Amino acid sequence: MARLELKNLNKTYSPKVVPVKDISLNVDDNEFLTLLGPSGCGKSTTLRLIAGLEEPTRGQIIIGNEDVTYKQPGDRNIAMVFQSYALYPHLTVYENLCSGLKLKKTPRAEIEKRVAGAAKVLGLDAGLMNRKPGQLSGGQRQRVAVGRALVRRPDVFLLDEPLSNLDALLRERVRADIKQLFATQKVPVVYVTHDQTEAMTLSTKVAVLNNGYVQQLDPPERIYSHPANQFVAGFVGSPQMNLLTLRCQGRNAILGNFKIALPESTVTVPPQIVLGIRPENVRIPQPNDTQIIQGRVFLIEHLGMHNLVSVQVENAHTDAIAVRALLPTDQNWSGEQITLALPHQSIHWFDVETGDRVFK
Repeated sequence: MARLELKNLNKTYSPKVVPVKDISLNVDDNEFLTLLGPSGCGKSTTLRLIAGLEEPTRGQIIIGNEDVTYKQPGDRNIAMVFQSYALYPHLTVYENLCSGLKLKKTPRAEIEKRVAGAAKVLGLDAGLMNRKPGQLSGGQRQRVAVGRALVRRPDVFLLDEPLSNLDALLRERVRADIKQLFATQKVPVVYVTHDQTEAMTLSTKVAVLNNGYVQQLDPPERIYSHPANQFVAGFVGSPQMNLLTLRCQGRNAILGNFKIALPESTVTVPPQIVLGIRPENVRIPQPNDTQIIQGRVFLIEHLGMHNLVSVQVENAHTDAIAVRALLPTDQNWSGEQITLALPHQSIHWFDVETGDRVFK
C-alpha cells in the first residue's frame, strides 16, 4: 500500500515564473484527489513533478516511505494517463496495453492475465484488440489509455485532463466509468482538471489552486458549501456565486435600499465587505424569511429545469446592483417587480482586501 506526500513543493523557472509555490498535501490509499483550477494555476506542473517529468526547485515527493523527489519516472512505479492519450499509433490495442509490461520483462502469462483483466473492467471486447488507435473512437482510445495504466498496477495513478478531448455526452459517460473504476483501486489517484463538474463528482477531496498556491484542500461538498476565500467561491459553482461588494453600516451590509444583517461576532465590522450567495440559494420568500430584497427582472436565461433570473435591486443612492437567482420555470418573470429572500445561513462573507472568509 502506498501514500503520496508532497512537502513544500516548489518549481521556479525564473523570478517571474513560479508555477508551483510551496505545495504540501497528502493522498492516502483509496483517495481520489483532484487538482482544480484555471489555466496557468500550476496544477499540470504539479502533476509533472509527481511523475518525475519535471524536477522541483525545492521540496520533497514521497511515495510510500520512499523519497522519490529526484528519481527518474521509470523508477517511481507511477502510471500516468495523458490528455492526448499518448498511444502508439503503429501498435494494436493489445500491444499498447502490454507495452509497459514488456519493457519491465513481465512474464508472458502475467501479461495475458493483466491485459484480460483490464479489458474486462473497461469493456474492451476481443474485437478491438487487433485494431490500431486510428480505428477507435475517442472514448475507446481513452479506455485503452486508462487500461495501459491499470495493467501496470502502480503505487500512484496520475491523470492529466483525460476527458478534455471528448464531446460533452461521451465525457459524462466516461466520467461515470472512471468513478466506478478507480473506486476499486486501492492506491492514491491524482487527477488534474479545470472542469469543476469532474472535480466535484469524481473526488474524495479537491485542492483548488490559483497562482501556484493551494487555496483550499477539502472534500468537494465542503469546497462548495464553505469556500475558504473569494477566489474559491467564485471559481466553484455554476451558475457562479453572486459576489457583491457592499458598504457596512453598524451590524448591517447595505444592499441597495435594503439591510442584510451581519453575523453575530467579535470580529470588527469593516467599512466594506463582500457578500456571496449562490443563485440556487436566492429564493421566493418563505414565511420565516426576514432578509428580503426587491428589484426588477432585466434578464432571463433558460437552463431547462430552472430559469437564471437577473434582478436589478432597488437602489436610491449608489450604483446599480444585480442579483441572480435560480427560479422555477412555471412563471414568466420578464420585466416583473420581484421580491427575493437571502437566507442568512446561505450567505458567505469575504474580506474586500484579502478575499479571505470572514465570520468563519
